[in-house]
Amino acid sequence: MQKLGAEHSAIREIFEQANARALQIGRENVFDFSLGNPNVPAPDCVQEELKRLVSEMPPERLHGYSSAAGLPEVRERVADYLRGTFGANARAELIYMTCGASSSLTATFGGILNRGEEVLVLAPYFPEYRVFISQAGGLMKPVRTDENFHIDAQAVEAAITPKTRAIVVNSPNNPSGAVYGAAELQALCKVLSRKSAEYGARIFLIADEPYRELTYGADVPYLMNFYADTVVCYSFSKSLSLAGERIGFAAVNADMEGAKDVFAAISGAARAAGYVCAPTLFQRVCAHSLGKTGELSVYGGNRTLLYGALADMGYACNKPEGAFYLFVKSPEPSAAAFCARAKKYGLFFVPSDSFGVEGYARISYCVKREMIERSLPAFRALAEEYGLVK
Repeated sequence: MQKLGAEHSAIREIFEQANARALQIGRENVFDFSLGNPNVPAPDCVQEELKRLVSEMPPERLHGYSSAAGLPEVRERVADYLRGTFGANARAELIYMTCGASSSLTATFGGILNRGEEVLVLAPYFPEYRVFISQAGGLMKPVRTDENFHIDAQAVEAAITPKTRAIVVNSPNNPSGAVYGAAELQALCKVLSRKSAEYGARIFLIADEPYRELTYGADVPYLMNFYADTVVCYSFSKSLSLAGERIGFAAVNADMEGAKDVFAAISGAARAAGYVCAPTLFQRVCAHSLGKTGELSVYGGNRTLLYGALADMGYACNKPEGAFYLFVKSPEPSAAAFCARAKKYGLFFVPSDSFGVEGYARISYCVKREMIERSLPAFRALAEEYGLVK
């Protein structure tokens, strides 16, 4: 725990370095692409509901405790939304309101894992999975994806052992921007069903969905409809630009055998970690704002600008299908060396090693368009140093 507290995540470390460099050379000369921190304002419905609640609701209801799992009326509205929008078998009594997707994942791992059991993660993956899984007594086991960062069902099947208890599916994916399609997800679910039957123990599918609404034309299938043993971990951080308010939920599929017992285990793990009663005010705000988003088209414009400019300069990268990250191939074998060299030009982005793959850098483009425009000469100078510009 001391080590976790003393050492930042790789993403946060780059963020802190960018801040330190800005104090030395001026904020205008630093181009920080480290954090996935939404820069689009929250939609009007959020501001309007906040004002209404503060002016009309009695303080004890506005700021008081909710039930440990959340306000009953909020859980019911979330379940109604999931049923109406995705056709999922969602039930209010199987929804736990949480402090964002991080606590959803932490509680879910804590609820389903016995010590020493394995959780498969598709590489590249969000680095904090390792922390959440190890804290629950589990072992994280990365599984490679294909050359376009999509699911390789054969690789997943080869990685499953009698100790495998779950797999995490993060789509749209952080950091690659890949969106997994229906066919590859169906193939994955067939593998999970087959191996669960072979070993006589079910394998859970954990859908980590903070970027669900953030796509560029790609469809994001709802995994409860594909596989009974699914738990969905959702956050409103990106869709409503409420990252700092820490609000989300975990939803256990009602089609799951023993769903109430699994929900009880997740609730118990949340209790053990101190994750009870998510922020009451923002439970109400998010229940009012279901299905709404901020002006996410801004990220589409940023993607078009940055991807087009970098491709023209000779950088190699897949065009993101979702989320707000560009995963750029490093011009040299070491991604860390590439990112270190970029800092000479005021460019700060995250090497891919902590995401479970080598030779890439994650560039977060949920930033002001003006900063992207100002950064392009620096990207060009870096490309010229590597001889990429033709």
